[in-house]
Amino acid sequence: MAASRLRSALMSLSLWVLVALLAGLFAGAAAQAWGLPGGEGTAEVIAAVGSLWLNALKMTIIPLVFSLLVTGIASIADAAATGRLALKALMVFAILLVGATIWAIFAAESLHAIWPIAADGARTLLAGAPDASVVRQNSGNGGIAGFLASLAPANPIRAAAEDAILGIVVFAIAFGFAVTRLDIARRAPLVGFFEAVSETMIVIVHWVLKAAPLGVFALSMGVGLNAGLGALGVLGHYVAIIVLAQVGLILLIYAVVVPWGRIGLGRFARGVIPAQVVAFSTQSSLASLPAMVEQARTALGLSNATAGLVLPLAVAIFRITSPVANLGVVIYVAHLHGIDLGPAAWFAGAVTAIAVSVGTVGLPGQVSFFVSIAPICLAMGVPVQVLPLLLAVEVIPDIFRTIGNVTADLAAARIVEGRDAQADPEAGGGI
Repeated sequence: MAASRLRSALMSLSLWVLVALLAGLFAGAAAQAWGLPGGEGTAEVIAAVGSLWLNALKMTIIPLVFSLLVTGIASIADAAATGRLALKALMVFAILLVGATIWAIFAAESLHAIWPIAADGARTLLAGAPDASVVRQNSGNGGIAGFLASLAPANPIRAAAEDAILGIVVFAIAFGFAVTRLDIARRAPLVGFFEAVSETMIVIVHWVLKAAPLGVFALSMGVGLNAGLGALGVLGHYVAIIVLAQVGLILLIYAVVVPWGRIGLGRFARGVIPAQVVAFSTQSSLASLPAMVEQARTALGLSNATAGLVLPLAVAIFRITSPVANLGVVIYVAHLHGIDLGPAAWFAGAVTAIAVSVGTVGLPGQVSFFVSIAPICLAMGVPVQVLPLLLAVEVIPDIFRTIGNVTADLAAARIVEGRDAQADPEAGGGI
């Protein structure tokens, strides 16, 4: 009941944020045409409100990412210790996640090559954003040697102050695995402490997100004041690019499960539809879990043991669309700013995206959007100032995130079952 109320509240917030985006753009365009009461002074106050809200979100990034990574790694270690089936599931999750991350970079860059952002549209959208001219960290600086040296921060506190997020992620991963080597008496209070830190940061993020309509209105009004309504076309292009990348991932999941899950394409496609319908309507993998378990047993030929262990584990720690969507957003912002990314930036983004995807599983979409994407932006040297405007149109991409996750969870469970799965007459590949 509480989870249902939370999803309802977040859906309502998403709609209000979208309304605020449109209202801000129209109000700014009207002020541009007919004048703004108070002139420059009023415009500066509006810009300050937007910057205040953005900074309030940014202040939670480092402590939240670090604590989520530590607790996420601890939970994975605990799952791996539960038995061979869980360990096999974790290996399948890891392989699929790495493959999805590679696809994310290829798909995003290819889509931009085929369908680039209009230069006028990019300038329009950035016109009212807070100053994004200074990028504090660029993963390509110093070449390969400089990049490798940055992976281990000599001073983690200084790295956090300088937004050197990749070094913080590496340190958090090392710290998390070190924690798992402690005996339970010492490990439990330490993990409990970081769980409390992450929960506290999430409370703060929820507080800040309650003011999201005001913050997004202020930011979008700045865009409208400077460039009118031209930003709407770019936002539509952004939604299309992110959705296309995720649709491509879903199709790849179908292609992978047929040979590795030993199941016919038609049977798998029919079997996952009921769970996908629930995912579409709820935008929640957790809410889709009962339907996933039922379909896994009755339609996909999984044993009760596999369905009962692998699917809840997948919902808890596996979110395959996270790196695809998140890297897609960051690469879009990079192209928006005209930033040329290279192999070092892609690698830094991939490592951060995989790590963050593990830590932020289970967070509501409104919370995880900024928490997941801002660290990747910092790791790749991409400004974060435009993210609140993209958050306002996240409703549609989030639907495809959930559908992709549910599809991948069922595919992974079938792959884990492997040779023990119920014989499938369609496994030869026919529909």
